[in-house]
Amino acid sequence: MTDLLGINHLTLSTTELDRLVAYYTELLGATLAFERAATSADPRIAVLDVGGADHLMIVETATVPALDLDPLNRAGWGLRVGTYAQLCDLRERILDAGRPVGQIETLPTQWTMTARDPDGRPVDIRAHRPR
Repeated sequence: MTDLLGINHLTLSTTELDRLVAYYTELLGATLAFERAATSADPRIAVLDVGGADHLMIVETATVPALDLDPLNRAGWGLRVGTYAQLCDLRERILDAGRPVGQIETLPTQWTMTARDPDGRPVDIRAHRPR
């Protein structure tokens, strides 16, 4: 049996691809890996490198995406930074940009905060705590 190595990608939909790409690249620090124009058969997409071998695929659609929190009242997905200090710095950047972000909470194995992207979608951003 092959061992899993992690999550290859997560796909988000949006009605404004450029705005969402700018949020994740310019504010959160992802890197645009590639973009594909819409065709008669497929929508416009952008793939962002979010670190390691992990990617965020953003698909432009005509339908507004669902923005609900998961059953634990948190975002259903998250991004990770390396340290608590980086998490604090990122929180300040998000606040300085006038974007919504919650307080940093301490969990048993990590620190976490929940931000809202330009579509209003929640995303948890976390740093692992030393063990």
